[in-house]
Amino acid sequence: MKRPLLIVESPTKVKTIQNYLGKDYQVMATVGHIRDLPEKEIGVDVENGFKPTYIMIPGKKNVIASLKKAAEDTTEIYLAPDPDREGEAIAWHTAQILKKSGRVFHRVLFHELTKKAILEAIQKPLELDQNKFEAQQARRILDRLVGYQISPLLWKKVRGGLSAGRVQSVAVRMICEREREIQAFVPKEYWTITALLHGSLPPSFQAKLLKRNGKKLTIPDGQSALAIVDELKRSSFLLEDIARKTTKRRPQPPYITSKLQQEAIRKLHFSAKKTMQVAQQLYEGVELAGGQPVGLITYMRTDSTRIAAEAAEEAIGFVQETYGKAFTTGKPRYYANKNKVQDAHEAIRPTSVLNTPDMVKPYLGSDQFALYSLIWKRFVASQMADALIDTLTLSIAAGGYGLSASGSSVKFAGFMALYQSVEDEKEDAEASGLEKLPDLKKGETLVLEKLDPAQHFTQPPPRFSEASLVKALEENGIGRPSTYAAILSTIRDKGYVELIKGYFVPSELGFLVNDLVVVSFPEVFDVEFTARMESDLDRIEAAELDAQTILERFYDRLSQSLEQAETKMISVKGQGVPTELDCPACGTRKLHIKMGKNGHFLACSGYPECRFTSDYLRDEKGHIRIVERPAVEQTDRICDRCGAPMVMRSGKFGPFLACSAYPQCKHTVSLQNETNGRDTGVPCPQAGCDGHLVQRTSKRGKTFYGCSRYPDCTYATWDKPVAKPCPACGAPFLVEKTSKAKGTRIVCLSCGYEEG
Repeated sequence: MKRPLLIVESPTKVKTIQNYLGKDYQVMATVGHIRDLPEKEIGVDVENGFKPTYIMIPGKKNVIASLKKAAEDTTEIYLAPDPDREGEAIAWHTAQILKKSGRVFHRVLFHELTKKAILEAIQKPLELDQNKFEAQQARRILDRLVGYQISPLLWKKVRGGLSAGRVQSVAVRMICEREREIQAFVPKEYWTITALLHGSLPPSFQAKLLKRNGKKLTIPDGQSALAIVDELKRSSFLLEDIARKTTKRRPQPPYITSKLQQEAIRKLHFSAKKTMQVAQQLYEGVELAGGQPVGLITYMRTDSTRIAAEAAEEAIGFVQETYGKAFTTGKPRYYANKNKVQDAHEAIRPTSVLNTPDMVKPYLGSDQFALYSLIWKRFVASQMADALIDTLTLSIAAGGYGLSASGSSVKFAGFMALYQSVEDEKEDAEASGLEKLPDLKKGETLVLEKLDPAQHFTQPPPRFSEASLVKALEENGIGRPSTYAAILSTIRDKGYVELIKGYFVPSELGFLVNDLVVVSFPEVFDVEFTARMESDLDRIEAAELDAQTILERFYDRLSQSLEQAETKMISVKGQGVPTELDCPACGTRKLHIKMGKNGHFLACSGYPECRFTSDYLRDEKGHIRIVERPAVEQTDRICDRCGAPMVMRSGKFGPFLACSAYPQCKHTVSLQNETNGRDTGVPCPQAGCDGHLVQRTSKRGKTFYGCSRYPDCTYATWDKPVAKPCPACGAPFLVEKTSKAKGTRIVCLSCGYEEG
């Protein structure tokens, strides 16, 4: 009889686990999902209880064959994909494929890849979790119903290739609505007044005017500000009260997924996607001293702040030894979870506090080290003593006006000696300056040195950054920790939003599609409705709700909206989206926004009687402005179809040639692959060639780098050249490589030199 077979999800875990289990087990990987709904059809029998049809994922034939061969004579199979819904689905589908009379399946959950955790999980195996699988399956079916029924409607009404997603479209809606809030915002003027004062002891200090006759004061304009300044100049300034107090500041709990993403975005400038990729590497195992792979952190997809008692005790011991007894809590500090949080996993923490960042740094890439340091410090700080903050507030009376000066300083650093969150740092920056306030006595008369009135304007709500969008999704209950990174990537990949200077801005396509789907499917893409659906999926997993009920209830609403949208949704392909602009050509009809293969444009609603078209832009208020097209540039090329001259035009994907006989002849020729792209500054490595490597785009839209002397020189590479010689072998340039396992790194193609 063969050894028991243990099956994990990721091949990068195999070596780590095999090292701990030795020769007693075979360890293999599914390399992600092995079965799923078919790509070319909906795969859900709506009329038969929403029964899904699963097929083998294309490209997984060899993986499945290897699993079957390894399991030939094995009677015991341990299913160990990730401990979440997707992992449970992989375990179920693997069991279905390998099912055989007399064969027993065990479910094991590895919350951390350490020898102790792995051996304990195998010694105490579980049953497959049907409720968790049904929650995953219900989510998959819901997403399929939305994607495969609304997306074709967009193809019909707008253009091919578009898609709608149950959760991604809600995220786009939030971004679009925020942008419209910004466009509609009207700034309001207000003024502040700051007094520079001094008392019996130096130094001078600033006090802000806050109240008049005991009530909060708002100064609407400069005239009002100058009138108050005149009154204050004639007033006596009295130090009415001095308030000193010491407050405690508790450390933040260890990271959950969303908080890790937010902090990594702000502190490390990682994207949410990159954060999860690097965290996955730390979880799956890194080779430390002696070449032994060790999982450095616990499972990184969690919304629970729970931690194991032994981990807390280890942290307390480390703190006492490193910082002293005063910095310890003396006993483990635990943090309460929010309502309805699934508590299957611990918070994200180091598997051992003794693996300090400095100790493991030689074995980590720069990104791995930065993220591990963040996770390690946050967890250790969570078991440290409170910080003590001294605050001092001076309350000053001047006639009927009240002013205030305040500052703070750290009396005892506590956990802040090791770690501060972004929120802590911001709070300290705003409240610092205690040491700058003089030691005065209550009742003192103060001397006015200067009054500084300043004009301000209210600001619109900020656009979403990656961090603030993750926070908003979390607060609104949209998606789950494992999906945030995918949501942010998808909405950009689809072209619905752009990330400009770190903030999400809707594209014209994003506005257009959002407006169409929100009007036609107001409930399906409603924030609160989507949040309730996520909560319902949690209840399915907790066996509190039946999946069938949720699917039926959802599909009733979806099918009704679909039926109405077929006839009522505006067809951008046909009439387009109306605007308030009059056609400058005929003067009698309105311009509509239409979509062509080269992007959006304005066209007269009177087509074909009036053929006016134009590019357009939106100003900061969202108003549409016609953009005059430059004169058509004639070329010496002839149309291959009709023989008319070709003219140069520009579209969404760059310059192209168009037949001058349009619209009778609509032939175009892309110049994307005919012109040199961006020069990388790297000389062509082909012997005897004096060209440079430039960025190009293949016919399928994939970026590659080829010689500027093409077709005379045909050298090309998929890897992005970096204009830097190899410090190891002297090769003239390095290349940038990106992989799921290792992230982005710089390597030498000649000798294998690598830098993180």
